[in-house]
Amino acid sequence: MRIEPFQLERWMTTYETQVRYDIAESGILPLTTADLLGFEPPATRADVMTHITGMQLGYSEARGSLELRTLLAETYQNCTPDNILVTTGAIEANFLLFHMLLNPGDHIIAPYPAYQQLYSVPRAIGCDVSMWRLRPEKQFCYDLAELETMVTPRTRLIVVNSPHNPTGAMLTAEEFQRIYQLADSVGAYVLSDEAYRWLEVPGGTPFAPPMYNMGPLGLSVGTLSKPFGLPGLRIGWIAGPAELVQACWGMRDYVTLSPGKINDALAVLALKHRERVFERNRAIIAANLECATRWIEQHSTVVSWLPPRGGLLALLRYSFAMPSYELANRLAEQYSVMLAPGAAFGFENYLRIGIGQEPAIFAEGLARTSQCFADLEVGSPGD
Repeated sequence: MRIEPFQLERWMTTYETQVRYDIAESGILPLTTADLLGFEPPATRADVMTHITGMQLGYSEARGSLELRTLLAETYQNCTPDNILVTTGAIEANFLLFHMLLNPGDHIIAPYPAYQQLYSVPRAIGCDVSMWRLRPEKQFCYDLAELETMVTPRTRLIVVNSPHNPTGAMLTAEEFQRIYQLADSVGAYVLSDEAYRWLEVPGGTPFAPPMYNMGPLGLSVGTLSKPFGLPGLRIGWIAGPAELVQACWGMRDYVTLSPGKINDALAVLALKHRERVFERNRAIIAANLECATRWIEQHSTVVSWLPPRGGLLALLRYSFAMPSYELANRLAEQYSVMLAPGAAFGFENYLRIGIGQEPAIFAEGLARTSQCFADLEVGSPGD
C-alpha cells in the first residue's frame, strides 16, 4: 500500500520537542505517573505503587487486559469486554477498521478538513472517497442535508469526528441518530472517531451518545491520549460488534500484537479515577478558553475564530499576507511558539490552536504570538 505523506505529523515532528510554548497541542496537559497515583486514596496508594513497580514487564493480554476492557465497556450501552479491542492509540484502531471493512472501489464518506488519516488511509486502500466538507462560510458546521445527497447504495462507510479536529464543531444526538439511519438505509457502517469524548467546553454543545450505542452498524473509536492527558501510554480502543472486533484483533497480530503491560495497568488506574481527571480538565479548559477569548478580542483586527463547541481545538483566521506554513515556521523558529499551519488541513490563512496546555504556558504562548504579529505589522528585519 502506497500512502501520501501525513502533512501535519511531518510538520509537528520538526518542532514539537523544540518549542517552549506549544499551543497547537491537540490533547489536554499530560498527566504524570505521580498524578495518577495521587488520585488513589492514601490507604491504598502504596499497594498500587508496589503493584505497578513490581510488575514483570512481559507481554500483556493481546487484546487488552480483561480489567481494562471491562472498564471501557462500562462507558457504553449493552457492551461487553468482547466488544472492546485495546489498540496502540486511536490511530491504530482507525487503521485496523479501515483495513477490515474496506476494499478497493468501495465508496466512503469522510469529513474534511480532518485528521488526515481519516481519508488518506481509505484513499490508499483504493476507495472512492467523498469529502463531507465543513465550510467556513457555514461556520464549520456539519451539513446533514449535504450528507444525504452523498450517500449511495455503494457507500460502505461513513466517517464522523465529533468534537471535530481541527474546528471544534459538534454533532448533536439527533444528528448522530440521523447519520446512523442514513448508513443503515444502505447497509453501511458509521465509524465515529471519538478522540475528544468527555472534553466539554463551558457553554458548548452537549455531547451525543457514542456511536456504538446507536446500533450494530455503529463503531466508536476512543483514546486516553486527548481526554486523559496520557498520549505516552499509546492506549486506544475499538467498541464494535464482537465479530468485527475479533477480526481486527486477528489483523493486529501482524502489527503491534499487544498493548504494553504497564501501559495497560496505568490505563486501568486512569479510568478508575476518570472523574478526578475530568475535574482537572475542566479547570484547564475554562482558564485557557477565557484567556484565548480575551486575546482574540485584543487582536480582532488581525485574527478571529469560532471557539470550540467541544474538545480542545479551533482554527484561527489571520489577515497577514503570508502562507500558514511560513507563519507557523516563523512562530516556532523565532518565538518558540507552536501553532499548527491550517494548510496541513487544506485551509490556508488559518492556524490551529489547542486550549489544553498548562495555562501559564498557554498565556505566554499567546503573548509571544502577539509579539510576532506586532513585528509583522511593522516589518521585522529580513522581511
